[in-house]
Amino acid sequence: MAHRDEIIAFCDDLLEIGSFTDYGPNGLQVPGKAGVNRVATAVSAHLASIEAAVEIGADMLITHHGLFWDFHPRALTPPMAERLRVALGAGLSVAGYHLPLDAHREVGNNALLARQFGFEPAPGEFGEVKGRHIGAIGRRTEPIAAEDLFARVEKELGREPLVFADGPDRVSTIGILTGAGASDIHEAIALGLDAFLTGEPSEHVMADAREGGIHFIAAGHYATETCGIRALGDVVARRFEVEHEFIDVPNPI
Repeated sequence: MAHRDEIIAFCDDLLEIGSFTDYGPNGLQVPGKAGVNRVATAVSAHLASIEAAVEIGADMLITHHGLFWDFHPRALTPPMAERLRVALGAGLSVAGYHLPLDAHREVGNNALLARQFGFEPAPGEFGEVKGRHIGAIGRRTEPIAAEDLFARVEKELGREPLVFADGPDRVSTIGILTGAGASDIHEAIALGLDAFLTGEPSEHVMADAREGGIHFIAAGHYATETCGIRALGDVVARRFEVEHEFIDVPNPI
C-alpha cells in the first residue's frame, strides 16, 4: 500500500507544477483516504469518472481536467456538490494535472502524440499558454505522405479527424498542441511547419490553413488527451507498486 501524499508529491515534482500558471489548481483537489492500493485515471473529473473510480475500488483518481476551474462559479453548484459528495463519501482522492501534463516531454500529451504518429519531438518552443510553451514540434527524417498521416491519426485515436489538407504532399514536420489549441496554427505557419494538429477546430482555421499552406488536423479534444494521463498512471503504478486502471468516458468533442 502506498501513501496518498507520497504519490501526489511524486506527481507534483515530476510535472513541476510550481513552474506553471494554469486555469485552475494542479495537484490534489480532494483529499481522500491516506492509503492507496488502486489508482484510476481519466481525462476529466466529473460525476461519471468519479462514480466509475468508486465502482472499481480505486482509492485515488488522477485526471487531466480536474474539478476546479477559474471559469466555474465559486459557490458550489448542485452538480459540483454531487461530485464532491460521491468522492468524499467513498474516501476517494481526486487530483488534476492540466498544463503541466500537456507540456511534459516524457509523459505529456503533445510529445507522446508526436511519437505515436511517427515523429520525434524536436528541441524548440511551440504553443505558448499562460507564459509556458507546452506544445511539441515533431520531425521525421523520412517524410510521410499526407494521406498516410491522416489515416494514421484516425487509426491511433480511433476517430476520423477533421482535416483541411492544404499543406505539402509529404510531411516531415508537425506542430502538436492538444485540446483547444486551434489559434496556434498561426505560430505553426510562421515556423514553416508542414502540418498542425490540435483537438478542437475554430471557424478561422479553414482559411488560415489554405492561405498558410499547412495541413490542419482537429482530432478531438478528448481523443488527443487520453495518452498523457494513461502514461502518468502507468508511471505511478510502477513507482509505487499499485494497481492502475484508465477510465474511458468518451467525449465527441
